[in-house]
Amino acid sequence: MVRSRLHQLALSPKFVSHQFRCIHSEERKWQSVAAATAAAATTACAAAQENLQPMNTFKYSDTIVRLAEPHQLHPKPDAAGLQFGKLFTDHMLKIEYHKRLGGWQKPVILPFENIVLHPAAKVLHYAVELFEGMKAYRGVDGQIRLFRPDMNMERMNRSAVRAGLPPFSGPELIKCLSRLVSVDQEWVPHSESSSLYIRPTLIGIDPSLGIACTESALLYAILSPVGAYFSSGFQPVTLMADPQYTRAFPGGCGDRKMGSNYAPTIHVQREAMQRGFQQVLWLYGPDEQLTEVGTMNIFLYFINDNGERELVTPNLDGLILPGVTRMSILELTRGWNEFKVTERKITMSEVIRLQNENRLLEMFGAGTACIVSPVASIHYKNLVIKFPMEEQENPIYRRLERALTSIQYGRVDHPWAVAIS
Repeated sequence: MVRSRLHQLALSPKFVSHQFRCIHSEERKWQSVAAATAAAATTACAAAQENLQPMNTFKYSDTIVRLAEPHQLHPKPDAAGLQFGKLFTDHMLKIEYHKRLGGWQKPVILPFENIVLHPAAKVLHYAVELFEGMKAYRGVDGQIRLFRPDMNMERMNRSAVRAGLPPFSGPELIKCLSRLVSVDQEWVPHSESSSLYIRPTLIGIDPSLGIACTESALLYAILSPVGAYFSSGFQPVTLMADPQYTRAFPGGCGDRKMGSNYAPTIHVQREAMQRGFQQVLWLYGPDEQLTEVGTMNIFLYFINDNGERELVTPNLDGLILPGVTRMSILELTRGWNEFKVTERKITMSEVIRLQNENRLLEMFGAGTACIVSPVASIHYKNLVIKFPMEEQENPIYRRLERALTSIQYGRVDHPWAVAIS
């Protein structure tokens, strides 16, 4: 009888309403607690990130150099057979950050070695990391130069802020990297078709599974002698444009150089290659905006509605990585003052219309790894959009490649090229 009475009570509307109010009240309480916790964590990260100009940073003058023993040195490769990112030099740079020890520690240049990480390190679980891509070039005069390293440092610090990693002094890191290149200067190829790739990387190494700003980090840099980025060399590439795939989205971190932007693209790149194409043209949104091509910024050269020649690249709206080569191309071509240069949205419908009206001239990608890479065609749904670059007497992409490499290899004197003493 008691059990039956309890069953009736449980089914009564009054009891159900009371229970619902209790559950709902409890849920609201826990939502408030969760919101407060999240807000506190966000505030803590924001407070740390506001300090973009670090009060504490490492100093080049404190650098410790430990040279490799003779038996640790490796033979230098032939520049003609270099592949991208397959071979590494004898030394590396490591700089640790520990909040409990006051922040950044002394930079150390040491023999190339493996990195040991705790299994709970944040980088392994939450992709708390970022990287940069730079190059050192051996000029025609034998001098080794970096290309606009200050821009890489600015971008690296912006990425650090977004990832909850500690910022640092860009000029001090440039000095440290220059010293590392100087130590391994024999690895800088004596060739104008090769260079020494520099990969600074910053990772969170906290041995903790909590999602929060890191209190321990490791900044390290490795060097790799490289040849052409594409195995085909300086040849036009074919692109797959499939609207079902998106590289970045508004409010995300597509404009930061983080590994989390690149891992999801590997599957799509493999699909493109299986379908006979070399790179992916990344589209975004219902209007199918062109954003990037592979890991490069994209440029389109055409005859506009006013009959003018125009060079366009997507504007920096949060979807686009602010490339160093991209900015250099914009500054160079604006200085030429030969055609209109614009940063704005480009859509597939516009590209198709330009093709139908025979107004397309060139398309090319641009980035540190490849410098400039011409595009032969875009394969979009059932359409093939071809670019008549072979019909251009002196195509823009070749002029840009010559202009940029002339600066990088010291054929012309230019403030963008920073000499390493």
